Amino acid sequence: MTFAESILAPWMLVLCGVLSLLVLIYSALGYPWRSLLADSGQQHRLMAAAVAIVLLWQLRAQAVDWLSLHLVFTALLTLVFRAPPALAVNLVVNVAMVAIGKVAWPLLGVNVLISGVIPAWVTGWVWRCVDRSLPDSLPVFLFVCGFFGVALATLVAGLATVGIVFLGNSDPQAWFLVREYALFLPLLMPAEAFISGMLLSLLLVYHPHWVATFNAHRYIDTK
Repeated sequence: MTFAESILAPWMLVLCGVLSLLVLIYSALGYPWRSLLADSGQQHRLMAAAVAIVLLWQLRAQAVDWLSLHLVFTALLTLVFRAPPALAVNLVVNVAMVAIGKVAWPLLGVNVLISGVIPAWVTGWVWRCVDRSLPDSLPVFLFVCGFFGVALATLVAGLATVGIVFLGNSDPQAWFLVREYALFLPLLMPAEAFISGMLLSLLLVYHPHWVATFNAHRYIDTK
């Protein structure tokens, strides 16, 4: 889910914008961007991912003017590139949505929060749990991170959207409509998990070195 038109109070827009900005800055400060600048292949993959997601975000269900249902792919990007580049791609995609007139510009911060920051954080948390606590197994990594983790990230982002509307809506009708949209979460979760999981499995088979969170030596070479 992302917002297309503003039905939120100004204080909520400012709060979400500040939270998104702080997370983006904190994430960017801890990432070795020099290694990315030296890797032209990864730069091309990031640009291709950004373009593909901008196109895929055009496939959206929008029964009301202010809320859209669509696949997000931030969880997959987090597994493939890690959180800082994934958030950078998400920011570029959200800016593109504003530039082409699909989204009102005051919603940039809240959309980055629910489509970027929250899915990336949930996915990172699931990956750390798998990395530290579960056996070094390719199926475990694929199914727990690629399917369960993506589904959980979609659920948490959807619930966060509902919570943001509940706390900060400026239209009483919006709360009723977002509750109806929340009923679609059980459909969005398996769709996002299936597509992201299948793409991740293809990468793990053909280009495992492209997946930054996957250690081929641990999960394949030592078996």
